[in-house]
Amino acid sequence: MRLSVTNLAVRRSGRRIFAGLSFALGPGEALMVTGRNGAGKSTLLAVLAGRLKPDAGEVRVAEVGEASLPECLHVVGHRDGLKSALTAEENLAFARDLLGAPALAPAEALAEMGLAHALRLPVAYLSAGQRRRVALARLLVCRRPLWLLDEPTAALDTASQAVLAHLMARHRAGGGLVVAATHQGLGLADARELRIERPVPPAAGGPGDAAWDAAETVA
Repeated sequence: MRLSVTNLAVRRSGRRIFAGLSFALGPGEALMVTGRNGAGKSTLLAVLAGRLKPDAGEVRVAEVGEASLPECLHVVGHRDGLKSALTAEENLAFARDLLGAPALAPAEALAEMGLAHALRLPVAYLSAGQRRRVALARLLVCRRPLWLLDEPTAALDTASQAVLAHLMARHRAGGGLVVAATHQGLGLADARELRIERPVPPAAGGPGDAAWDAAETVA
């Protein structure tokens, strides 16, 4: 799979988030999207996932047959997207049946994340870190070449972060792509970095939003 983004621009609530953003990823490559809070990291992932339409630019995917981009990706966002009343196994089985292209069984995926003991526990009983690991286990129950990860290490302890780093390395070794919005290193060897910069908002009585927009840059 190959992903290319050309001259992407996005506005939300009338304010420009970023503009002129371009990059390309080929099989096995990873991109870390960095920048301060509010810079537009999550917005970029939402555009790539097809949940947000850009104002300008193009997102293209190649070499995946007849599949569309949403059919080629996994998203792990800030929210875990789990049903609290369902068990960890039931949540993963639902994801597998919904997304298709099954890979590991839910029990195997949970074991990979160190949660074999939580197989039949309702997600409501799990800690924040355990819930995060169940959400990440969705990456393993279905085969999808592009992983979009928004702060994937949130609530994870050091051991779980190492497990995630191993899973991403294995995914890339098989030709998969990773785009991760992050404030810290993720153990992604040879990953490229896309830093989105936004200036501090103008003070009261300072230059207006038009001037602020003109000052925004993407590095």
